[in-house]
Amino acid sequence: MEAGFNRMNTLIVTQATQGLASYIKKQFPEHLVAVVGHDHRFNSKEFAMATATVFLKSGFKVYYLNRKESFVHTPMVPFTVDRIKASVGVMITASHNPKMDNGYKVYYANGCQIIPPHDLAIAKSIEANLEPWDGVWDWTSIMDQAATEGKLIYARAEMVNQYVNCIGEKLVEGISALPRGTPWFVYTPMHGVGYNIFHQIACQTLKLEVDRDYLVVPEQKEPNPEFPTVHFPNPEEKGALDLAIDLANHRNISLVLASDPDADRFSVAVRETSGNWRQLTGNEIGFLFAYYELQKYRHLKPEFRKSHPLAMLNSTVSSQMISKMAAVEGFHHEDTLTGFKWIGNRAVQLEQRGYYVPFGFEEAIGYMFPVMENDKDGISAAVVFLQAYNQWISDGTTPSNVLESGFRKYGVFREYNGYYLVSEPSLTNKTFAKIRDSYMEKNEKYPEAVGELRVTAFRDLTVGFQSNTANNVPDLPVDSSSQMITIEAKPKDGHPDEHVRFTLRGSGTEPKLKVYIEACSQSEAQATNLAKETWQILKKEWFTTPGLSTNF
Repeated sequence: MEAGFNRMNTLIVTQATQGLASYIKKQFPEHLVAVVGHDHRFNSKEFAMATATVFLKSGFKVYYLNRKESFVHTPMVPFTVDRIKASVGVMITASHNPKMDNGYKVYYANGCQIIPPHDLAIAKSIEANLEPWDGVWDWTSIMDQAATEGKLIYARAEMVNQYVNCIGEKLVEGISALPRGTPWFVYTPMHGVGYNIFHQIACQTLKLEVDRDYLVVPEQKEPNPEFPTVHFPNPEEKGALDLAIDLANHRNISLVLASDPDADRFSVAVRETSGNWRQLTGNEIGFLFAYYELQKYRHLKPEFRKSHPLAMLNSTVSSQMISKMAAVEGFHHEDTLTGFKWIGNRAVQLEQRGYYVPFGFEEAIGYMFPVMENDKDGISAAVVFLQAYNQWISDGTTPSNVLESGFRKYGVFREYNGYYLVSEPSLTNKTFAKIRDSYMEKNEKYPEAVGELRVTAFRDLTVGFQSNTANNVPDLPVDSSSQMITIEAKPKDGHPDEHVRFTLRGSGTEPKLKVYIEACSQSEAQATNLAKETWQILKKEWFTTPGLSTNF
């Protein structure tokens, strides 16, 4: 957040909303309804007021999810878009980015984040609407007048009530079995906006009381845009859960739950029988959820299962363990491009075809359940996990035991994900160009090998080539403006069942070149070693461009 045309500020927000409103008016000329919400970040309130004002000036009815100093977690915007059948939604949040960042998140009429062709069309509309409209800076007077005329609806209380009820109806079952009377888990909202909504759901739907049944990290309970107790406000980062784990140890508790600052992501740490804490990876949590949802599905009425076959989704950079589970257990599974804009839209399409889609996930601790059919939600994920955890403990098992059982049945999957910092944006394109040159100079359509790895499948979504499909047409959308390559390979001297899959892509939001590696083998040690060896091979063979740096 700074002054300038390549920074987040009220002018940029105003210009973006003018373009967005103009585009949406053309798509839904008879239904101009917008939803606007914001979190607790620096300037989020001002950015949201600027956004709402532009929509009002453009003739929209605006459902505003904040009032005075209230905040909402990000999933409330797509939930409201879906519930009131709005034509567009905007959430002002920077999710788990550093404290001086903020962001502008757009949802289309289907409650999903925007995808092509809408994204490029909106960008063109913004370029055509850069001159601020008359009176667009008079936020308070315009919003006050619109509220008097019924064109601005302060909808937070009503929509939160609907959200809480929906959680109870769709996700909560068997709550009488949940432990009560002694705190059995710790929750941290990471200085974000998660506590109020989590507390309301815990009380109303799970019948759990803070301090009696669960604890909240006191230093991280209230929204604070400074994030004073964490170096980086992301539950995945090293040390982010230290305070929660310390509290759990002090009170002899074995489960820690966390949401990121805007509460759309979810993380878990469990204390194992050895006494050591294990923070589950995003992929491990994803498998646990998939396992739990599969068991629930099998207990549904046969006539429902017959008419609604099971389907689950995850992004292509996430674990392939669920894909293997789907093949073994006989349900439908699909990969999507990275991001819940793709997972959500695909879920909608599958549901329209009659599938039952109870779950989708991404390895970056994002999980989607039926309350939020179209986006991730850290609060609904917490509600589901608490019930799953209690069921496993009641059955005499643990999350770690469930994972080990999955490894025995589907293979041991181990990841080694990281990134390279790029000192300037062109380095990403230069690196990918160098990778392509390495095999094209040999007159190969794709690399037959990368170091000691024998390539078995290759997909380049930038140039539009896939080695194992009809006519080499990729099975996911091609985008020449972004860089993304996925490879499946086997070690030349490895076990026949041993394989590795890795994806390289440029980040759309950070100065990073991201690397996602997952290895499958017969043992945890072998899978872990293969994943780490793959990182070193890629570092030696492909990531030699000057200006790239990594801590790995």
